[in-house]
Amino acid sequence: MTEEDEAFNEIERQAKQRKESVQAAMRAALASDLYDSGYKDGMNDTIEEVAQHIEKMKGFGQDTISSLAIYIRGLKK
Repeated sequence: MTEEDEAFNEIERQAKQRKESVQAAMRAALASDLYDSGYKDGMNDTIEEVAQHIEKMKGFGQDTISSLAIYIRGLKK
């Protein structure tokens, strides 16, 4: 395996870890009592804000960033 392959695999591994962290955080937020208590609009605003911040990230390919943002926006209720 070349250095380039190893670097690509490391970036993909880091992206996967970040994605899993975001998913876990969003699942926890969606399951919280605050969400069930009628804060859906606030939650959707927060989800959109997270997606916008993800789109500003550097260090990943545009396809990866766009995929994360689309996934996060898909969590809106």
